[in-house]
Amino acid sequence: MKKKKTDELNNEAATIEQAGMIPDIPLDIPVNTNKGKILKKILLIPGFLCLVTVIAYLAGVVYYQSHFFEGTNIYGTDVSKMKVEDFEKGLEDYSLTIVQKDVNGEKFEETLFSSDLGISVSSTDELTKIMKEQNAWRWPLHHNAIYAGRPTFIACNPDKVEEAVNGLRNMQKGEFIKPQNAYISDYKKGQGYEIVSEVNGNRLNKKAVIEAVKNAVTGLSSELDCEEAGLYKRPRVLSDNKKLNKLADKLNKYTSTNLTYEFGDNTEVLNGDTVNKWISVKKDKVILDEDKVADFVASLRKKYDTIFRSREFKTSYGPTITITGGDYGWWMNTAQETKELSKLIKNGEQGSRTPCYYQTADRYGSPDYGDTYIEINLTEQHVFLYKDGELVLETDCVSGNSARGFDTPAGVYGITYKQRDATLNGENYSTPVSYWMPFNMNIGLHDADWRTSFGGQIYKTSGSHGCVNLPPDAARRIYEVIQTGTPVICYHLSVSQKAA
Repeated sequence: MKKKKTDELNNEAATIEQAGMIPDIPLDIPVNTNKGKILKKILLIPGFLCLVTVIAYLAGVVYYQSHFFEGTNIYGTDVSKMKVEDFEKGLEDYSLTIVQKDVNGEKFEETLFSSDLGISVSSTDELTKIMKEQNAWRWPLHHNAIYAGRPTFIACNPDKVEEAVNGLRNMQKGEFIKPQNAYISDYKKGQGYEIVSEVNGNRLNKKAVIEAVKNAVTGLSSELDCEEAGLYKRPRVLSDNKKLNKLADKLNKYTSTNLTYEFGDNTEVLNGDTVNKWISVKKDKVILDEDKVADFVASLRKKYDTIFRSREFKTSYGPTITITGGDYGWWMNTAQETKELSKLIKNGEQGSRTPCYYQTADRYGSPDYGDTYIEINLTEQHVFLYKDGELVLETDCVSGNSARGFDTPAGVYGITYKQRDATLNGENYSTPVSYWMPFNMNIGLHDADWRTSFGGQIYKTSGSHGCVNLPPDAARRIYEVIQTGTPVICYHLSVSQKAA
């Protein structure tokens, strides 16, 4: 029995040898039948494994003809082992986090889901192209495939997006603060103007948010930070704005003005507390209202000008009288002063200020004619000369001819100028004089050497053309004492006796 099995094994060995599969083996060597079975099984395993591998490979090829490779990421979405048609289903899990800030500037989040935005795949052409390009025959060798960039096949429903944006917390009244531009404060007494910083607020720009959400969704972004994306409405003018700062500087320059007008014992101060009411800003320019400057100057004129005003005068005869008429006194040039004061304000000048005058008086206050003056009593035809309060000369005179209507007018005047050796010309006369001292247009004091007497009632019928005729020596002495501007006080007062 054993011999028969041995022969069978030898025959099989011979067959194998003829096939060239193993080296020569002596046929007469006994073969262990159990070992042969084991050897046969061992030899069958590699073939089986190869077959399984081939089948698995081919199955993978078939599978990846319609599925994305493991580890494939398309524009941020993991599509491993996913079919093209499954991509849209995967979008159902999409969400977009909207990062906002509350009225205090603290950030918070709200989430919009796929259903809130109406997300869909507008076309599968790009996905199909990627599928074909992945080459299913090479599936065992593939590595993670990441497709960066922005998809062109994602769509969202515009109406739903707008509705979703309208529902955001920052879009609700009471949940946002409007932005405010930086601006120049009102004038603060003693401080001037300052720039009040802008307020950024947290009001969203709806139109911009809608577009940003659309872009985020179609790009499959997972988060949208409204602050970083610049979706909040911003103030147009910031505190560092050059024009704004230039305006503030100019306003402060104007209101830094501090001028002190001195009118004797009285002072008038002009500073920013008043100037700020005269200025405004129009079209990025500081405008000074010169009408208000003129009003201020006019108020000074009204308060301190003395020209054309009546005066109380204590005569050399004792009685105090009221004198009207004449053009002596402080007379402010308001037009010129307004012009110059406007310039000073624009330059922010500081210090003392003397107004522009057409003419001045001896002093501020009362009496403005001071204590050096010429006093003429036209009724008594007498002249007094006072210097520094002391009577230094008195003399009779002859004034204008009353009978011919040449009366010398009463009033307070000032010496216009003085001239030696002048010729007085009139309608029918030409008279040379040695001392000419006009005070009321062409009416003045002068020597009259052609007269032999002065005073009394001469003036009524044989008076001058209006001038005050003086004895030559008296005219000389008056000429030596007086100056341009010296007051000449003319009045009518009948007295029975001169004061001592």
